[in-house]
Amino acid sequence: MHSLGIAFDLLFGSPIIFYSIIGLTWGIVGGSLPGISASITMALLLPFTYGMAPVQAIVMLACTYIGAEYGGSIPAILIRTPGTNSAAATVIDGYEMKKQGRAGEALGISLWSGVIGSLFGLVMLIVMTEPLSWVALAFKPTSYFALGILGLSVIASMTNGSLLKGLAAAVVGLMISTIGTDPISGVTRFTFGSPELLGGVEPVLIMIGVFAVSELMMQSGSKGLGSIGEQVRVRLPSLSMMNKLKRSQFIGCILGTFEGLTPGGGGSIAAFLSYNEAKRWSKEPEKFGKGSEEGVAAPETANNTVASAALIPLLSFGIPSSNSTAVLLGGLLIHGLLPGPRLFEQNADVVIGLYVGSFIATLAQIVVGILLLPICVWLVNRPRAYLAGFILALILSGIFTLNTSISDLGIALGMGLVGYMMRRAGYPFLPLILGVVLGHMVESSYRRSLLLSGGEYSIFLEDPIAIGLLLASAVFVTLSLVREFRDARNAKLKDAHA
Repeated sequence: MHSLGIAFDLLFGSPIIFYSIIGLTWGIVGGSLPGISASITMALLLPFTYGMAPVQAIVMLACTYIGAEYGGSIPAILIRTPGTNSAAATVIDGYEMKKQGRAGEALGISLWSGVIGSLFGLVMLIVMTEPLSWVALAFKPTSYFALGILGLSVIASMTNGSLLKGLAAAVVGLMISTIGTDPISGVTRFTFGSPELLGGVEPVLIMIGVFAVSELMMQSGSKGLGSIGEQVRVRLPSLSMMNKLKRSQFIGCILGTFEGLTPGGGGSIAAFLSYNEAKRWSKEPEKFGKGSEEGVAAPETANNTVASAALIPLLSFGIPSSNSTAVLLGGLLIHGLLPGPRLFEQNADVVIGLYVGSFIATLAQIVVGILLLPICVWLVNRPRAYLAGFILALILSGIFTLNTSISDLGIALGMGLVGYMMRRAGYPFLPLILGVVLGHMVESSYRRSLLLSGGEYSIFLEDPIAIGLLLASAVFVTLSLVREFRDARNAKLKDAHA
């Protein structure tokens, strides 16, 4: 009853509806711009949340995530270019429907499936998050250190490309997190005499740099997109069509929840898995790839389910499973909120506000999505140079408003260059971001553990939770190495037979 009271107070006594709609709107617009992923859309908004109350800031960021997952399907269907990575599977049948003159129907199925997926994911979030968070009560400093190592190793081993590249990116992130003041002794480190670095490098600057600025640099040499060339209106599915889509939407909900709980999973994997399984269990598998309604519903349900389910490990243990949840973790830390059971005890209004705001955004998604479609279509048709200029101006103004500091602009632009080089070399971003975000927890827990033991490393072997987490880290890294060696061997055998 106490939670219901807080929910009603937030719903009717605070502007939470306003912030959830603003986040949803910005998410749909940002997600509809090709190349501007959900994580970039959230990172662009992050600087503007500094002056907000914590519940308002977190609600707006979470609703941006929800909106971006739907927005990514708009260019995927209309111009065969997914606005977000997780909308890549929607291209297969969505664009085929567009070529058949059924673009409005495809957009309506995407919108309806997104609402179904978001509602299911929200239910899973409410049911699973708080019980899981109480497991963290048994954690000691050694456990938190091992948990941070597990998060870094899992993400590094599950990202596309080389394990060594993932681990290298994580190490760079950990190195950046050591800049500033030592958390135990108070000694300044790696500041090079700059007072602006005494407090360390703010994660928001790293996120905006490697996500948004580097993306603008990558797009600067690409050609503009083709014109849509027609007026499009959303057509929501009929009752008979809704009944036909139930099976594929159920598959998307289940796989989306599973992938949301899995570190390194994310919407892209969930979308493609759901597409394949929907085809397997469909009564009309021959229509897949030729404009199947189920081929649009399954991946869109899955990636919208992930948008809510991915918050479960984030709020329970502080381990983000994707770039977007890493940005949301940054938003939590900016406002002094630590994931885990204490978040539910000391900041219940934030958690309940997140539930309420997500519910409002999910219900409003149909109306807002229909109203915003003409604007999104207009934006997709704009030359990329104009969009890039607008986004760069938004980035620079947002960064400068944080501390009115020119050095912040330099850090963000410098990290943009680093992100550009990482993209070119095939290094993943998420281990780097996690290294920056989790670095303080890993270092401070490690140092406190050694202080408690008088410098004896055996303390890490006396905590069964720490042992289990460290062994799990070793297993993930080992399995990743085995997979890489097997793939390299298969590639050599293939070349030999060619």
